[in-house]
Amino acid sequence: MKSHTISSSSTTTFELDYAVAEPEIRRLYENAKRDQWDASRDIPWATPGTDDGRVLADELVDIYGSPLWERLSEEERVTLNRRVAAWRLTVLMYGEQGALLACSQLVDTVAGTDFKFFQATQVMDEARHNEVLDRYIRERLDGVVYPMPKNERDLFDSLLGESRWYLKTIALQLVAETFAVSLFRMMAESARDPVLGEMCRRILSDESRHMGFGMLSLPEVVQQASPAERREMEDYTVFALEKTLTGFFPLEAYQDFGMSPAQIQDVQRYRRETAARNDYAPFRKYFKRDMHGSMVQNLARIGLLTERVAPRLEKLGVTLPQELN
Repeated sequence: MKSHTISSSSTTTFELDYAVAEPEIRRLYENAKRDQWDASRDIPWATPGTDDGRVLADELVDIYGSPLWERLSEEERVTLNRRVAAWRLTVLMYGEQGALLACSQLVDTVAGTDFKFFQATQVMDEARHNEVLDRYIRERLDGVVYPMPKNERDLFDSLLGESRWYLKTIALQLVAETFAVSLFRMMAESARDPVLGEMCRRILSDESRHMGFGMLSLPEVVQQASPAERREMEDYTVFALEKTLTGFFPLEAYQDFGMSPAQIQDVQRYRRETAARNDYAPFRKYFKRDMHGSMVQNLARIGLLTERVAPRLEKLGVTLPQELN
């Protein structure tokens, strides 16, 4: 299936006053104009890849260091490295498409020229990210593309069908985007292909602005919400966290590599055991610390993580910041 349709309804706000009303949001817009880059011109596509064909550090392959990994030949390790990289980048590519669609809706629904101007720049950013990820997969990873994971589809089906801009912003800017930022940063640090490293760094320069929009636009909305509205925002935040932090295992990459169901079960078991020991490779430890430090702290600072939802968060391995306890 090459596409699917999501039904949505929203109210479009047409602004007639273009004076600056939100200086910090307008500053983000000005920064976005200043920092635009061209995926065709500014990525060094002609740069050769690695001599052995690796794209990322082997430590980012789930079975790295396991007995199963030790039994693989060098050629098989390189192939699996590329398959796992293709899976991760495919998931991110779908996420950028979802963000493109969500931000195009936000241009309609947000009130205030400053908000609309900034969201228009994010539509362009997400289109560029979608373009550059697609090109990288086609030109550097043999065009290997995997299906959209169910959790990712569930998240975007929900937020694209949601009419309220602040719920879209919570799920997109403060959950999905923050997760993607940590993943892009981990891949930039662990990239073996210099083109991948440069691409990730370019994308990261845009993503920080997107997270900034959520942190600037949401506090007043949360503070002024009724108790019922607050509960709804908290529940939607946890829903977005559940969909983002679970269900992302590169099953299709291992199937494509030729592993049997029993071998894939071994991979999943090894992954769980590694997580239980917190015995991650440095890249993964940085990712986990970075993601928790930014996503959880930002959500808590705005007031979207409370004791009421703490039990659901604990099941995800998320603990409330100490100052809230």
